[in-house]
Amino acid sequence: MAKLVSKTYGEALYELAKEKKSEGAMLEEVTALKKVLEDNPELAEVMANPRVSKEEKIDLLQRIFENRISDDLTSFLCVLAEKGRYGEVNGVLDYFSERIREDEGIGTAFVTTAFPLKDEKKKEIHDKILSGTKYRKLDVIYSVDESLIGGMVIRIRDRVVDSSIKTRLENMERELHSVLLSAQQ
Repeated sequence: MAKLVSKTYGEALYELAKEKKSEGAMLEEVTALKKVLEDNPELAEVMANPRVSKEEKIDLLQRIFENRISDDLTSFLCVLAEKGRYGEVNGVLDYFSERIREDEGIGTAFVTTAFPLKDEKKKEIHDKILSGTKYRKLDVIYSVDESLIGGMVIRIRDRVVDSSIKTRLENMERELHSVLLSAQQ
């Protein structure tokens, strides 16, 4: 459900930016807004508090963001609050950012490995992933998960390529289990 909300509202914000031909400016503003929201978790707490009325939440948003961000973005935040969807603001802003980046041919890949990679290996992985996509530029976010044992997991949007040893072992275990079950019958 949250993903649907993020897509619906993120798409509406995207359409607004396209209509006003302000995609680049709106992307910069959304990026800055995401940082402000991240640095001020108290705002999310207030916005999630059921004892604070929608009117108070909208007034708060207007007072905080008036003359700091565009009227369009302030109004958009107020619509989220009015519709009871402010809790999804991060997902909405992420969707919007990804949508604009997609238009500009910029992708994001998430690479998880069992151990930290050296810079030359990161460059090699970046170039290999970029050559296999339609993107002209690619941001790669690396993370470490020691439970993978070896190999890596790559995620780009909704596509996942999992070549980790952990997954291979789990698949072998399932296959062996199914062989044992069929041998017992």
